Amino acid sequence: LFSPGFQVAPETKAVMKWLRSIPFVLSASLHGGELVVTYPYDYSRHPMEEKMFSPTPDEKVFKMLAKAYADAHPVISDRSELRCGGNFVKRGGIINGAEWYSFTGGMADFNYLHTNCFEITVEVGCEKFPLEEELFTIWHENKGALLNYMEMVHRGIKGIVSDKFGNPIKNARISVRGIQHDVTTGN
Repeated sequence: LFSPGFQVAPETKAVMKWLRSIPFVLSASLHGGELVVTYPYDYSRHPMEEKMFSPTPDEKVFKMLAKAYADAHPVISDRSELRCGGNFVKRGGIINGAEWYSFTGGMADFNYLHTNCFEITVEVGCEKFPLEEELFTIWHENKGALLNYMEMVHRGIKGIVSDKFGNPIKNARISVRGIQHDVTTGN
């Protein structure tokens, strides 16, 4: 996941430890500089290739999650709006991260590969560093989309894996036929 010689910052190690200790299932990373929602993988399977589509085994789920955010965002979902430097209108405001640009060490890829958490990256606006007076508008543009995304936690299979006595089984592996990516039960 990380390049050889890559130094992991102490705060990154702390977040990694936190993610492994709590069974999160959804997360989103908010960035600035574009209006688009990206999903894993962010790192191309072929590091020499730029802009190469690199789907996870859960491609359909990630597209559904990204669309849930993008479709509820008033600017990302506005089909007449030209987007910052890029144009993601024809893609519905979403893109596979590595297809946009490939990079190593991203949290979305880490979460997918090392936890049960599915993470999307939301580029919330054209300005990389918006002015303070722009934050209120950005918040209102993203509030409904964030709530819509959080509601996605109720999609899919959920429940308790227990033994014959009804005791929860920690770290039971859950497999879905046709998807080569297992998840494990929490505490």
